[in-house]
Amino acid sequence: MTTEDIRAGLFARQDLGYRDFHSKLVPTLDKDTIIGVRTPALRAYAKELSGQDMTGFLAELPHKYYEENCLHAFLLEQIKDFEHCMAETERFLPYIDNWATCDLFSPKAFKKHPEETYDACLRWLKSAHVYTVRYGVVTLMGNYLTDEFRPEILERVAAVDSEEYYVRMAIAWLFAEALAKQYDAALPYLLEHRLDRWTHNKAIQKAVESRRITPETKAYLKTLKRK
Repeated sequence: MTTEDIRAGLFARQDLGYRDFHSKLVPTLDKDTIIGVRTPALRAYAKELSGQDMTGFLAELPHKYYEENCLHAFLLEQIKDFEHCMAETERFLPYIDNWATCDLFSPKAFKKHPEETYDACLRWLKSAHVYTVRYGVVTLMGNYLTDEFRPEILERVAAVDSEEYYVRMAIAWLFAEALAKQYDAALPYLLEHRLDRWTHNKAIQKAVESRRITPETKAYLKTLKRK
């Protein structure tokens, strides 16, 4: 299919009310670049396209519309071969221009190759591109805080030096998740003030909002906020 055909399919699924709502959630984007397609509809469309040759569409970067980027991300999730999936992901990452697309996709192929994906995450953390760094953080958060957990992850993420809001927010999010899943490993980062004050407090805020943390622990975490 051509990009024009795919774009027509996106506009056929347009919800203008949703566009107005969603554009407020991604303030870094020009509203005119948002079509207004709900995520379930995007996922369903990606499945419809999965049996077709999408090479041309995937090669056409940068895309014009937000939903084209999201569709691209969902198509990457369908690539089963790890090396192919990783290569296409790394080619796509520099073109991601918002937090929502960044957080949208997590290929199953990555979970089947934890060591190689972990090494890629460490590379991404060193990128000069905001959303590549964020993708490294959210991928570590999604794939390495349970069965594949290693304490080094927290050290690596805490060492990321960035003033970018969307990077710092991702770091806070990861530490909030770590407090829910790896409390003993994460707590010292708060006690020892190993995060900057803003990220430290945001991590506590997000942890306190979690349903997986007990009321007693939430009360204690609130006492660790920094002024």
